[in-house]
Parts: sequence; C-alpha cells; structure tokens
Amino acid sequence: MDKPITCRQATADDVPAICELGQLLNTIHHAARPDIYTAATHDPSRDAPHWMSFFEGPGQIVFIAHVDGIAAGFITASLSSGSGPLMQPMRFVRIGSVCVAQRFWGNGIGRRLVNMVREWGVQQGAKDIRLAVWTFNAPAVRLYEELGFETRAFEMGMPL
Repeated sequence: MDKPITCRQATADDVPAICELGQLLNTIHHAARPDIYTAATHDPSRDAPHWMSFFEGPGQIVFIAHVDGIAAGFITASLSSGSGPLMQPMRFVRIGSVCVAQRFWGNGIGRRLVNMVREWGVQQGAKDIRLAVWTFNAPAVRLYEELGFETRAFEMGMPL
C-alpha cells in the first residue's frame, strides 16, 4: 500500500468511526453464530454505548488506524490482574476487539494495532497479553499465531 498508515490512541470523538468499522465484526460473528451475535445494523450508532464504555474507565485503551485519513481499523484492550490460590499473581492485558476494514486487509494494520497494545501493556507493567478468538475466524487465528500467541485453553459451551 502506498498510502500512509497512521495509528494513534483513540478518543471518544472516534466512536462514530469505530461504530462503522465494528459493523464488520457484527457481520462476521453473526454469519457464523447468529444464535449468539446480533446482525449488523443500518444504524451503527446503536453500538455507541458499547464502544464508548472503553473510554470511561481506567486501565482501558483503544487505538485506531487511518489510511490516508480514512478510519481503517481499531483495537480495544484492558488491563487486568489475576490471582488466586492456583494462579501466579500477574498483571496482564486482555485484547477485546480487533477490527480492520476488509479493503485494508493484508497491509499490516492488525499487526500494528496489536503491537501498539503490546507496547502499552509493557508500559503498564503487564507481564502477559491474552485474547479470545472464535475458531471460525481463521484469518484472525492465523494473525495471532503469526504474532506469537499460543493456544492455552479452549472455551466450551452448549445451548440450554
């Protein structure tokens, strides 16, 4: 791609663009699991309260990528601490959502966003980075494996 890619920390002013981009997440997840996920909407602002919540609490971050001034992708993450009788006490980053507009796939935007979260996590004193990904999302699984993520557990479920 010959157009410049810029990435920065998002602000609440970016929520409309994140809502638009997030429709791809709705589409992909609803197509594979309509029993769990809602469909994309003609009114992306429906999702604004969800995305806005990432700007309201401490220990959360959103990064947004632009290509030639056009919103091209985003990532959300939060800082967590885990401890318990069976676990080592550890501060870690949990990635929530990663989305890159299809027209920009294959240009390294997802990688750049994940690396920004990785750097942010290190700055926050985190020792680990985690995420959950559906097995039907093969392109995302491939990206995360290429970035060094490993499968650690399987989440299982069944309808009631």
